[in-house]
Amino acid sequence: MWDVITDTLLDTVKLVPFLLVTYLAMEFLEHKTGRKAQDLVRKAGRFGPVIGGALGVVPQCGFSAAASSLYAGRVVTLGTLLAIYLSTSDEMLPVLISEQAPVGTIAFILLAKALIGMAGGFIVDLLFSAHKEEEHHIHEICEQEHCHCGEGSVFRSALVHTAQISFFILAITFLLNLLFFFAGEEFLREMLMGRRILGPMLAGLVGLIPNCAGSVVITQLYLEEVIGAGAMLSGLLTGTGVGLLVLFRVNHNRKENLKILGQLYFIGVLVGIVVGLIG
Repeated sequence: MWDVITDTLLDTVKLVPFLLVTYLAMEFLEHKTGRKAQDLVRKAGRFGPVIGGALGVVPQCGFSAAASSLYAGRVVTLGTLLAIYLSTSDEMLPVLISEQAPVGTIAFILLAKALIGMAGGFIVDLLFSAHKEEEHHIHEICEQEHCHCGEGSVFRSALVHTAQISFFILAITFLLNLLFFFAGEEFLREMLMGRRILGPMLAGLVGLIPNCAGSVVITQLYLEEVIGAGAMLSGLLTGTGVGLLVLFRVNHNRKENLKILGQLYFIGVLVGIVVGLIG
């Protein structure tokens, strides 16, 4: 047990400098381009899924949440909203960078999420006619979630994010090490890696957790080789950060919100199963 605790602490402490540098870059990007990205999506029209899918992979604090508000205000189409949700990287990128994952792996995951987001968004817009524009007040995302994104200094915001994600990683790594200790590392990997259909379904549910914990869990499990690429993609595709949480707050049509959640889960799990089956 002492080894489990010390290994957990050491693994987490080693990641903190990488996380801090990554979040400094992300916060700088958020301060400089956050509003421009929202305006670009707002003006994209029928090409919204392309713009949304491309911008969704850029790690910004409240982009998926802002998309939820834009959709509630009938400014963007359903396809654009889903493209952003599917491509949103949330905390995946900082964790991958801090764990020094291969550049090729990171690039592949980001590109896959962007392309799947674009394709999924176009298909949804094609199958489901775009809703008519209505006059709604579009709430500012930071006011809605009280996350104060873009406020204060870049360094302070980066420190807060680093502390939050370090805590998540500490907790998740400790739980994983406990599982490996009691159940056996090989047993867990064989059980989860072999579930080519159930794995993506379970990972997709984890991805739906409406905060950064979902993407941190999925990324850590993938890096520990507990889940395969199919399950990893399912979890990361369904992960929207606080996007879904905001959607249920600002869009008062609960039935529509549940349909959007179902479409997101279906696309994420379907992609994961296909990837798992083809290896």
